[in-house]
Amino acid sequence: QVQVVESGGGLVQPGGSLRLSCAASGSIASFSAMAWYRRYPDVPREEIASITSTGRKNYAPSLKGRFTISIDNAKNTMYLQMNDLKPEDKDVYYCRVDRDFSDHIQHYWGEGTQVTVSS
Repeated sequence: QVQVVESGGGLVQPGGSLRLSCAASGSIASFSAMAWYRRYPDVPREEIASITSTGRKNYAPSLKGRFTISIDNAKNTMYLQMNDLKPEDKDVYYCRVDRDFSDHIQHYWGEGTQVTVSS
């Protein structure tokens, strides 16, 4: 079982920045991919950024340029740097960690961290 814990959320003014962290138990090298999601009320979670074990990054087109995903292998932590935040970025942000097995991919989720953008 992989434990996943997000942190770094909070209240920020429009135009401000936050850096979210995702700490996962076990070595990041053992994960095939990691990703950030957010959830608008009453809709499914939206994948906003992902990074594979080979370092390939992918972003939701609407967010590319403002958000940056990265990994610190030494700290076993993934980050989401969010700049120029807008009120519509208010949401709960979740981290997903993938581990490949011979016949399936197992996803592990954190409990989320709240981001609020308001003046």
